[in-house]
Amino acid sequence: MIPAHEVVERALAAARPGDGTAVVVDEVVHAHLRWAGDTATRAGHVVERRVHVVVLTPAGTAGVVSGGGALDASGVRDLVASASAAARRPEAEGGAGPLVPADRPEAPDWREPAADAPPHALAETAAEVAEAARDFARRGRVLHGYAEHEVRTTLLGTTTGLRLRHVQPRTLLDLTARAADPPASSWAGAEVDSPAELDLPAVLASLERRLDWSARRLDLTPGRYEVLLPPSCTADLMRQLYWSAGARDAEDGRSAFAGRLGDRLSSRALTLRSDPTAPGVACDPFVVARTSGADTSVSDNGLSLGPTSWITDGVLTALVHTRASAENAGAPVTPRVGNLVLQGRGDEPSLSEMIATTRHGLLLTSLWYLRDVDPRTLLLTGLTRDGVHLVRDGEVVAAVDDFRFNESPLHLLDRVLEVGPTSVTLAREWDDERTRTAMPPLRIADFAAVGRAA
Repeated sequence: MIPAHEVVERALAAARPGDGTAVVVDEVVHAHLRWAGDTATRAGHVVERRVHVVVLTPAGTAGVVSGGGALDASGVRDLVASASAAARRPEAEGGAGPLVPADRPEAPDWREPAADAPPHALAETAAEVAEAARDFARRGRVLHGYAEHEVRTTLLGTTTGLRLRHVQPRTLLDLTARAADPPASSWAGAEVDSPAELDLPAVLASLERRLDWSARRLDLTPGRYEVLLPPSCTADLMRQLYWSAGARDAEDGRSAFAGRLGDRLSSRALTLRSDPTAPGVACDPFVVARTSGADTSVSDNGLSLGPTSWITDGVLTALVHTRASAENAGAPVTPRVGNLVLQGRGDEPSLSEMIATTRHGLLLTSLWYLRDVDPRTLLLTGLTRDGVHLVRDGEVVAAVDDFRFNESPLHLLDRVLEVGPTSVTLAREWDDERTRTAMPPLRIADFAAVGRAA
């Protein structure tokens, strides 16, 4: 198979004179494991390559074509020709700006082989989980879940001379525990850079504690409640807010952020920020745009990313801008970054301390099936999942039914009563557009439980 950097160079060499061409090669090595009880039900080790060719014509139209597998020299040329043809079709995207100039030297590791994730990367995790599953079974409980370790090597080259490379490791653990009598379930997850960083005992202890809390059950009446959100729940809601914070939609009046720049969104000193170098959630330090969208542009490929504060001490200070939208608005260029961090003042109580000071409220475990209801208010509907617990006078006293809720994460910010310490967390409802997150637990007033989850 042609080395990744040679794929980039051959594609750029095949570019049509006068076209601006960018080539992104993703090499992903992925080990994964799924189990039920102490038995593995699926395991695999996958090596995959995807090549994305972007062509920008002198007329300002763009074409993008992607291909996979072991492309030979002819296949690389065909991919470039297809992207060039796509850029010249009548329906091609228009208004594409010039490519990012070569403002950095070639990456020192540009010609190195892609980073590896060996098949045995999860062997120790698998053994530890199997032992834990046997221990759970002895007490009438079932443990099942999923683990993966992935290393993605991304190379980006352009006809302007950029030669950039980034290696992104990622390890995920997703565990669910169930009890039969009384029926109960609990979930816990983690996302770190390597299997060695997983704190499995802490994850297992969280599952056990929540199942113990579920020994007693009570019915839940629909209404508004004070709610404690663990970091994972905060992450899912803040990620939805972030992905709706495009400047172009706001300027066109199509989002909840229209006319809100500079507004105070929370009375709490909350800061929502992104930084490619943030500890524990480091991500691509340059734009990698495999397609264009309302707040992404393939012509921005290779643009350097730095720290951006979207909300500063409760005030909305930035929206997501491409170079083109920033120029039109006369605003700074603030591209989307692949991580998200929410922080309070730094002297916050832990989730356990929040529970101890709760007179009457609900403690959630995780959120699921979040869907847009009204983009103009950022109203979402969703479900709680795998455990909601009633807290009275500083103690968890029972489990109640999972419920459907209607909430806007934007409006929710103004109902934050208390903020906990920020930690790296896994947003449970993740997808291929994975935003790495570090979030605090939150105490929220008047959270709307509208009915029992189906």
